[in-house]
Amino acid sequence: MKVLGMQAVLRILVIISAMLGWGASAVSTERPLYKLGSGDRIVVTVFGHDDLSGEFELDGEGRIALPLIGDLIVGRKSLREAEHTITDRLKPDYLINPRVSIQVANYRPFYILGEVKQPGSYAFVNGMTVVQAVAIAGGYTYRARQSRVSIQRATDPTRRQIPAGPDTVVLPGDILNVPERYF
Repeated sequence: MKVLGMQAVLRILVIISAMLGWGASAVSTERPLYKLGSGDRIVVTVFGHDDLSGEFELDGEGRIALPLIGDLIVGRKSLREAEHTITDRLKPDYLINPRVSIQVANYRPFYILGEVKQPGSYAFVNGMTVVQAVAIAGGYTYRARQSRVSIQRATDPTRRQIPAGPDTVVLPGDILNVPERYF
């Protein structure tokens, strides 16, 4: 009989705990890879070419308009994927060996609904957790069911609500929902 590796055992435990609803915060605290989206403001730097560099905001379709190469969809891509996309478009016709760097200048907001003192849209802060997001929104109301906070990831096309614990990482565009308790 084969002995399972430590990673395989951990994966099995994470899957079982997710299925049974155990340790939801432990499962969802892992930092997902950030994907660019509508409303993000990015700084594109093409080294040695200030005329091709600049600050751009992604439109509703995740598109930016760059000098020479025109419209380019970078929404739903990681920073590295977007860099490669721009490099590939510049390489054949405009530059021999382009070196492209992208930084996020301003993230899109996150949203918090339900039983917090000031629900609404808030500026994203890198590395933010659910408890920090609630604090930004003025804290929980006395009716808040703190053990049932859920999060809808902006990057999830199914838009499903997943359980979120206090240490769950919040990303730009996410929607947090703090439900009401009944007793």
